[in-house]
Amino acid sequence: MSVALLFLLALCNAIRVNGEESNGRCDLMPTLDSRPHSVSILEFGAVGDGKTLNTIAFQNAIFYLKSFADKGGAQLYVPPGRWLTGSFDLTSHLTLFLEKGAVILGSQDPSHWDIVEPLPSYGRGIELPGKIYRSLINGYMLRDVVITGDNGTIDGQGSIWWDWFISHSLNYTRPHLVEFVSSECVLVSNITFLNAPAYNIHPVYCSNVHIHDISVYAPPGSSYTVGIVLDSSDNICIEDCSISMGHDAITLKSGWDEYDIAYGRPTTNVHIRRVQLQSSSGSSLAFGSEMSGGISGIQVQELHLHDSLTGIEFRTTKGRGGHIKEIIISDVNMQTVETAFSAVGNCGSHPDDKFDPDALPVLEKITLQNIVGTNINMAGNFIGIQESPFTSICLSNISLSIDSTSSDSWQCSYVSGFSESVSPKPCPELENFNTSSSCFSLMKPNGRAAIL
Repeated sequence: MSVALLFLLALCNAIRVNGEESNGRCDLMPTLDSRPHSVSILEFGAVGDGKTLNTIAFQNAIFYLKSFADKGGAQLYVPPGRWLTGSFDLTSHLTLFLEKGAVILGSQDPSHWDIVEPLPSYGRGIELPGKIYRSLINGYMLRDVVITGDNGTIDGQGSIWWDWFISHSLNYTRPHLVEFVSSECVLVSNITFLNAPAYNIHPVYCSNVHIHDISVYAPPGSSYTVGIVLDSSDNICIEDCSISMGHDAITLKSGWDEYDIAYGRPTTNVHIRRVQLQSSSGSSLAFGSEMSGGISGIQVQELHLHDSLTGIEFRTTKGRGGHIKEIIISDVNMQTVETAFSAVGNCGSHPDDKFDPDALPVLEKITLQNIVGTNINMAGNFIGIQESPFTSICLSNISLSIDSTSSDSWQCSYVSGFSESVSPKPCPELENFNTSSSCFSLMKPNGRAAIL
């Protein structure tokens, strides 16, 4: 059976919601078979010397492989070497396979990265008004596409972009390494991502995405680099990954203020498990602050968070609208984290002055359970919004070893919730027994998440 058929059967047809899959959608992922057709990038004149620009070779190879879409799809094989390129597009029913020792290098010449219109749910570039640089590897309205290999590498050579960002030398928002837009049945696995200009993997308006067994790295000084950004997408699995970033490791988003209130595409039905996350200046796992389309139905388990500014953070602000709700995070080990948990209602900027200041976000039904932390400076910082307090924050079976120099391990305002078996003792706002039924009604008797 071809990879395309396996992928469509396992991801597109078998997925059910509302708790019918007892272990979450990560247990639905397919076993891949080989594509019936394969070509090497060498056949299209590519040179892997790290100096020759191979953009046209990648574009021509993928154009040729489009002809196999109705024949079970095809594979583009990238052998060992250093393959310099600018932006290029993938196609449906394609596997991009990077052999061990193969490195796709993003060009450090900005003219090799196309300039495109911003996403409709953002209305402008995140960093600068107007258009944005196009990502290195792109998929638009695709179905059944795979990026995998024998631990090959995609290196964005982002240091020049970080310098331009810091010096305010850019005219457009920085590009990402891999971006899928309005695509479904997408797999990314067994690849190392290095030195992205901004994000490494950005699925936006996508469905049925599986990301597993990848390593992602950018150095601590890399400005606002992020590992994986799930954005206005649904039915996602991330598992068995190691991510160490300058800013956030994994972030869930869903659009910016009035633009995604109008666009209306949420992020929902996400399963994240068995990941190691590190964030130098941001959060290991973050939600928002762009969340105007809504984020809900998220199951996260078996995390190792280390050497991070914040472990788990929920971000929003007035004018966002939308919601962050029905989130269950369990079985977490934290080591050397400044702030274990954070939920803040005054985080983030606005795209322009057209946002509605009365569009208040809702943050509710957040469960954090079975968590152990050592060398933690602050347990929790929960600062809600006076006009829209954060509610049903549920803490259970949490033990944090707080740095002895810390005088106040919890800070709370405009928040309410319930806690059980939590050390150090949380603030009184999180000890409301009347909230307990709404907290743990999110859980099935066997302890598995009911929301998925």
